[in-house]
Amino acid sequence: MKSYEIVIIGGGPAGLAAALAAKESGVGSILILERDRELGGILNQCIHNGFGLHTFKEELTGPEYAYRFIEKVLEQKIEYKLNTMVMDITQSKIVTYMNRTEGMVHIQAKAIILAMGCRERPRGALNIPGFRPAGIFSAGTAQRLVNMEGYMPGREVVILGSGDIGLIMARRMTLEGAHVKVVAEIMPYSGGLKRNIVQCLDDFGIPLRLSHTIVDIRGVERVEGVTIAQVDEHMKPVPGTEEDYDCDTILLSVGLIPENELSNKINVQMNAVTSGPVVNESLETNVEGVFACGNVLHVHDLVDYVSEEAALAGKNAAKYVLGKFSGQENSAHTITLEAVDGVRYTVPKTVNIGRMEDTVKVRFRVGNVFKDSYVSVYYDDERVLHRKKIIMAPGEMEDITLDRKKLLGYPDLKKITVKIEKE
Repeated sequence: MKSYEIVIIGGGPAGLAAALAAKESGVGSILILERDRELGGILNQCIHNGFGLHTFKEELTGPEYAYRFIEKVLEQKIEYKLNTMVMDITQSKIVTYMNRTEGMVHIQAKAIILAMGCRERPRGALNIPGFRPAGIFSAGTAQRLVNMEGYMPGREVVILGSGDIGLIMARRMTLEGAHVKVVAEIMPYSGGLKRNIVQCLDDFGIPLRLSHTIVDIRGVERVEGVTIAQVDEHMKPVPGTEEDYDCDTILLSVGLIPENELSNKINVQMNAVTSGPVVNESLETNVEGVFACGNVLHVHDLVDYVSEEAALAGKNAAKYVLGKFSGQENSAHTITLEAVDGVRYTVPKTVNIGRMEDTVKVRFRVGNVFKDSYVSVYYDDERVLHRKKIIMAPGEMEDITLDRKKLLGYPDLKKITVKIEKE
């Protein structure tokens, strides 16, 4: 059985950044396994700009951003396999993959980096009444059809959900000649970035109807129209608020789900909020030598943050296989992070002072829109950070930075709490 020091599952932005960081850290034997026909992942269909502002201080398109990493992977001669599906991984880090040229292959890894990304929530998860006519697409599928395959899904469009992909596709479909009639969002706030609401909806005069959802789809063979209605605080449609829209296409942008079927096979502990693995400060899961990064860990708002986190996972996986990683022996110094009062979760979930670097960036999302509020951090019962934010919204990721030197001043610290406060 062939062996690799690190096997990376997924050749998107997370997998590429993790591979490069591992290589730069001294690992010679790395394999990237990618199920698509090319490296780059979802970036290949994101032909709009806005990528790379943090990483490269430039505004790039998705393919441009991906190519910068692909170029380095090629320069570093990092091995990769395309059109390859990983079928199984085991606790002993045997990876089983399959492709057309090799068939079913087993390989042994010293460390595994999970970078499988996420998938879109389908219509079946929404319980929308009506028939199942043609013309209903997830926003990401429509994006691939338009930007990579050269097909136009429809001309008269209604979008359900205001996640970033839905907002971007509202603009994209408009630029391709379609008429986007409305974007309906069941929550009282958008799930996308503020900049996308402005650049993709406001600039094109596309209405966003918050606290609205689709209550009926008309058409048997092909979508002929939809009915949207306002919802109350319990997400129930309010009678008498129904509005009909004639359309031939519905795009769904109703959330992303991390692809963790493989993670579950090796009993990786999962976070019920993010649907991604629970990780420590090194982005290592509860399965020793198995790391996670990118949207399989938690869904990000910016790919720059994906690359940053993935590089950390790659660096730590390299430490692990090179014997420079202290492992679990310092578990007595592990501090748990708790997300309460408006903060939905934190990544990482634990921090080991003996193993952490000088600083650790903790990312999280809030569960509602907060104006003129504070991000507060408590070391046990002592408030150590109180940072005012004019506005925080679920669509935009927040972060705090933990400093190792400061943490060393709290030898008995058991818990770090992150919360939102008004004063």
